Amino acid sequence: MPVPTTRRQFLTRAALLAAGAPTLGAFLAACGKSGPAEVSPSLTIASPDNPVTWPIPEDNQPIGDGLSPEQGTLKIYSYADYISPDAIKSFEDKYGVTVEISTFNDGNESMTKLRSGVDFDIYNANYTEISRLVNGGLLRPLNHTYITNIDNVWPSFTNPWYDQEWRYSVPYTIYTTGIGWRTDQVPEDIGALSNPYAAFWDPQYKGKTAVLDDSHTTMAMVLLKEGITDVNTSSEADLKLVGEQLQALMAATSPKVTITAYNDLPAGQLGLALMWSGDIISAQSYLPEGTGPEVLRYWFPADGKGMVDNDMLVTLKGGKNPVLAHLFLNHMLDPEVAKQNFAAIGYQPPQNSIDPASLVADGFIPENLAAAIVDPEWFDTGFRILELDPANDANWQNVWRTFKAGGS
Repeated sequence: MPVPTTRRQFLTRAALLAAGAPTLGAFLAACGKSGPAEVSPSLTIASPDNPVTWPIPEDNQPIGDGLSPEQGTLKIYSYADYISPDAIKSFEDKYGVTVEISTFNDGNESMTKLRSGVDFDIYNANYTEISRLVNGGLLRPLNHTYITNIDNVWPSFTNPWYDQEWRYSVPYTIYTTGIGWRTDQVPEDIGALSNPYAAFWDPQYKGKTAVLDDSHTTMAMVLLKEGITDVNTSSEADLKLVGEQLQALMAATSPKVTITAYNDLPAGQLGLALMWSGDIISAQSYLPEGTGPEVLRYWFPADGKGMVDNDMLVTLKGGKNPVLAHLFLNHMLDPEVAKQNFAAIGYQPPQNSIDPASLVADGFIPENLAAAIVDPEWFDTGFRILELDPANDANWQNVWRTFKAGGS
């Protein structure tokens, strides 16, 4: 999501989510380390240590207050199966309009399309893209008067470091990157290993593993496996080590490089996969008949020192339905809509009404997948994948291309 991925729907849970806000403590402190910086976007990349308030140009002001919604077709550009059909239908019924969703598989594809000139109203973005989106003049700044449901989200997402004052974005989902496996194919308790990431290099799992077809996420996993916690490194030595480890990985286990582990793992085509937390939750619906969710497992570091990220919704400057777009963002932040959407796609929203500590007890997530629940404090302890400057990004992509080509 991450960082880009295809999201998949899972079986809707009947249990209601418990009310009550999560403990925010360290999570809130994470975004309070330094004040917002009003900066020129041309050379700026946001990070937790460099929160950014993006400027609003004179020729791209927010829409006015109190406008009536358009009656055209609302066009959304999103990952596949990443918005609940029921959430779409309830919005259509409420405003008497039609919603059209176009999909993409990864961020490179989506950014290319957005730059080509399109009339999508809403884009499902990752925060790692915001500098390019703002700098490229692709976003429409938000008029907050239409989005009163922002009060329902965790407070730090009303002033996130990547978009101080939430001038251009609202939060959508949160997720971790960890390891999913099937206990009937993987005899070890991966989470109990001294270095769980090293399991991908274990020859006993040759032909049974998969890593994410997302360069930054998989390369960051290699860094963490090697004890390097700077998952956005620009070190030539670090990237050389990643390249060597990726070639060793290919030799040891020949992993599938894919975004379909949500399906391949429950189907038994894989035993072990690098996955986003939402995908292992949604994997339950892809299990064959007669196979229960108890065969699935997920590991993320219990101390939160792993990759933790979030996606967001933005409105696009080229859209023809700006009022309707604002109202849709507000709709998705409604607590009941957000809960239903979580049940449908498996990706947790940062909603005050959803208590992570109660998700297992309420029967919403099985005990064996409890590690896939996102704790708000992990946004303080975890590692955030960041937007890379062009030169560093090129170096990362060179390593990745060599890996996908099968070696040097």
